[in-house]
Amino acid sequence: MSKYGTLIMGPAGAGKTTFCTALIQHLRNNRRSCFYVNLDPAAEDFAYEPDLDIKDLISLDDVMEEMHLGPNGGLIYCFEFLLENLDFLTEALDPVTEEVLIILDMPGQIELYTHVPVLPTLVRHLTRTGALGINLCATYLLESTFIVDRAKFFAGTLSAMSAMVMLELPHVNVLSKMDLVKKTVGRRQLKRFLDPDASLLDDDDDHLGADQPSAESTSAQTIPSGSTAAATAAAATDLSSGPTAVDSVMRGASFKRLNRAVAGLIDDFSMVSFLRLDSQDEDSVAAVLSYIDGVIQFHEAQEPREPHDEVEVDWEETEA
Repeated sequence: MSKYGTLIMGPAGAGKTTFCTALIQHLRNNRRSCFYVNLDPAAEDFAYEPDLDIKDLISLDDVMEEMHLGPNGGLIYCFEFLLENLDFLTEALDPVTEEVLIILDMPGQIELYTHVPVLPTLVRHLTRTGALGINLCATYLLESTFIVDRAKFFAGTLSAMSAMVMLELPHVNVLSKMDLVKKTVGRRQLKRFLDPDASLLDDDDDHLGADQPSAESTSAQTIPSGSTAAATAAAATDLSSGPTAVDSVMRGASFKRLNRAVAGLIDDFSMVSFLRLDSQDEDSVAAVLSYIDGVIQFHEAQEPREPHDEVEVDWEETEA
């Protein structure tokens, strides 16, 4: 018996749990069943109570307190512990039928999707190569406000491509929170972000190069020359205006070369494109769900519903 599901992934703050809530509501409105799995050991507030919660096995707060680990190290420990107790997932998901969409809500720590090998191991267990045999796809959310900063957008796109390569799953990449940028970005401009275009860097308006009073002139106005304080301020000015200063780095040639290299890499692989998502708009949620269903071939396994039997009417008696 086939199973179908999606991993909801992405950086912290991308709106993963909000999307899960909107997706569950949409499924319920359309009389479809789902099985909601929370795999974030730090998550607490849910609009819909998870059918399976990793915190019933292990929680991040307990790990940080008992193992004296930070949030990132504690999260990786939680997933390593989950891999040692995969029966926790198997026993809960094994009875799930093919009519049910399995929704797995993941944490937002980006290292899980880029270079830590725990998630690929978990995916192998969940998919056809493992014990559960789920037709699985990844839904990777990237916050749409990243498009305001082109460098940040291409870095986020690179993280999505890294997850695609690392997990070896079909991916549906999504720009979330579109309601925040609808009034600031035109449709024509937005299309260049949906299919990432390296030439976006050519017309990037760099705000960091704006003319501002220098630290040297400011210090000269406030500190008398010849004093020890003036000498200290001059040294600080030299550091703040040197090649390691934030403004200098962000508008420097090396930073631009790095961004172009990242954009070129994304363009060369040509793997990443995005869908638009506004979790407050049910039509937008339905559009993303249709792509998920298509990728995992959900509808192909569903038996066609029989039409209601026609009611036989004795017209002669009716007319009488």
